[in-house]
Formats: sequence, structure tokens, C-alpha cells
Amino acid sequence: MSSSSFSVLVGTTKGAFLISGDGRSEWAVTGPFCDGWPINHVIGDSATGRIWAAGGGDWHGAGVWRSDDGGANWELTRLTRGTMDEWAAGDADFAAMINWSAEPLPFDDTFSQIWSLGFAHGTLYAGTKPASLLASTDGGETWDRVEGLSDHPSAGSWNPGGAGLVLHTIVSDPSDPQKLWVGISAAGVFATEDGGASWERRNRLSNADHCSGHDHPAGPRDGEIGHCVHNMVRAPGTADLLYQQNHHGVWRSVDGGRNWDDITQGLPSTFGFPIRVHPRDPDTIWTLPLNGDSIGRFPPDAAAAVWRSRDGGQSWQDLRKGLPQQSCYFTVLRQAMAGDSRDPAGIYFGTNSGSVFASLDEGDSWEEIARHLPTILAVETLDRL
Repeated sequence: MSSSSFSVLVGTTKGAFLISGDGRSEWAVTGPFCDGWPINHVIGDSATGRIWAAGGGDWHGAGVWRSDDGGANWELTRLTRGTMDEWAAGDADFAAMINWSAEPLPFDDTFSQIWSLGFAHGTLYAGTKPASLLASTDGGETWDRVEGLSDHPSAGSWNPGGAGLVLHTIVSDPSDPQKLWVGISAAGVFATEDGGASWERRNRLSNADHCSGHDHPAGPRDGEIGHCVHNMVRAPGTADLLYQQNHHGVWRSVDGGRNWDDITQGLPSTFGFPIRVHPRDPDTIWTLPLNGDSIGRFPPDAAAAVWRSRDGGQSWQDLRKGLPQQSCYFTVLRQAMAGDSRDPAGIYFGTNSGSVFASLDEGDSWEEIARHLPTILAVETLDRL
């Protein structure tokens, strides 16, 4: 990967892909990587260019792949076993075909997938299904479970969302390695301020009266916003300003998640998966509403739009130029929207129909930079200026 290269990192049901282009133009798709594993998340380190891709499933078990040469070569750290291990253990020919080893794996069969990755202050984090948090201080070669979260007093009451009990969002504080937030569906937001030794559950409504009139099981009630958080981001700056899209609305917290304000008004739906924040402006956010959890999960009126707020969610504008406005039935999943830190900021999203759209003017206009990929599960960016 050249020193000036820019890549959109894409995780799909059939491996990882890179969409690369110097100067965010002349896009070229490479892949699939990671032996066609289902890849739930791909992230990169802009300082070194290292890329990590994580996923797995019932067949492969869970694992984390890493590449130090722009995706040309990959190394896998397997963490749990899957059905293929059972087959290989009883079939020497199959074991030889897949180059199987009987060496025990570090977490046996305690989880089936890695769902999310986060890298901050030299530590690589991974969220699993069922929900737990892992940490690696050697770039993903060895891993430990963050027991403080697994041992949280509420853990026995965590309920799965539609995709299972997954830890899908990892948010760090760039100035404080002791602070971390995670999102678990459907257990809510958890935060640590002591490096993971202890965790606080943070789902409180700022105004408990606001939860009246909601009858959806994932909607706000009992003084909380609902535990089915879909995605969460931290705004730039020193304040602990967080935004989240959950199963029933878009929310804003000015105190690190201790209290949440509903900022959904002005959007066409309370339902959606991803949310992004501007790299320099804490009041600029983007989300992609879908029509609802039980009526298709596609853009309202089958016309795609990314919605942007420039005032922290007080008002919203729909951005449609270059996006399909007729017969559009795709879904954009929780980890399938990303941003870059250039000026103007770029925004990118991938669809379950295999397209990746990019805006290089903060959402004002869009272009399709890839199509016909497998179902897209995650989109991130890697910029080596």
C-alpha cells in the first residue's frame, strides 16, 4: 500500500474486499480475502497500514485475520472451533484437505463469531457473539477476555436481539486509554473508565416522561431508551458527546451516556442501523433511516436517502443526489457506514445488495464506487496520508 493510498475496507458474507484509490478517485476493487470467511468487520491502523478482519460462524468458528502488506497476504488467528473441526477430527482426508490442526483453540467453543473490532492506544479489541469483549496487546496474535464486562451483575439478564446476543460497537476515547464504551444488542450501552476493570450500564432517558406512548418491546420505557442499541459513535473534542441509533430512534448524550436525549424528530422513521459523526464538527451527524423493523427494513418509499444534521440533531436534511429514488429495497446494516477525516469529509456506506456508495462532499452528492459484491456487513476506511 503506497504512502498516499486510501482504501474503503469492506466486510462481506464471502470475505473481505478493499476498494482503493489515490486521492479518493479511480476506485479499484480487490478481493475476496480471508479465504471467503464471513467477515463482520474490517479496520485498519493508519500509522502502520495494518488491516484486521474479523468474523467466522458456526462452520469456521471465530477468528481474526491480519495483513501488513495492504491485503496481499493474510495471517489468521483462530479463537474458537466450529463444525469443520468436528468433521476434521473424524475424517483424516478432510483434515488434510483443509490443513487442519488438532491443537486446542484459546476459547474452545464459547463464542461463534467476532462481530466488531476497535483499535486504540495500542490495544486491539474484539466483540463476540454471544456478547463478550476480548483484548489483544500484540496486534491480534494473542487475546484475553475482559472479565470485568463478562462478570457485570446484569449479564444474566442480557437478551439477544434479532441477530443474537452480540457486542457490535466499540468506542474509545482518543485522549484517555482507560475509557471505553460498547454497545450490546439487546443489553444496551456499557462504559468503563478504569480500563475494563469495572463497567457501568448507561441507558437512562434524560426525561423519563418521554417514554410514554411507546408500545414496541425495544422502545423507550421505564426511564430507559431501550436496550437494542444498533450503533454508537463518539463526537470529536474533549466532551463525552455520544450519538446512537437504536431500534427505536436516534439519541444524543452530552455526558458519556449517563443520560440520553431523543433527537429523532424530523426523520422519516425511528428505525435504522448506522450512524456517523463528522471528524471535526461534533454537531454534524449522518444516519440512514429504514422504514421499520417489520415492514421490510428498506428506505422509506423505496427511495434512498442519507439524512444529515448540522446542529446536533435539532433539524435534519435528506441527501439524495446520486442515490436510487425508485424501487430501492436495500438495507444498510449497523457497521456498514463509515467516514474519513479529509476536508471535506467523505462518507461511505454499503448495502446488502452489494453496492458501496461514496460522498466526497459530506453527503451533498453520491456515487456508486462498487457493485455486485456479496452482502455487505461492514464498511470502514483506511487513509495513509
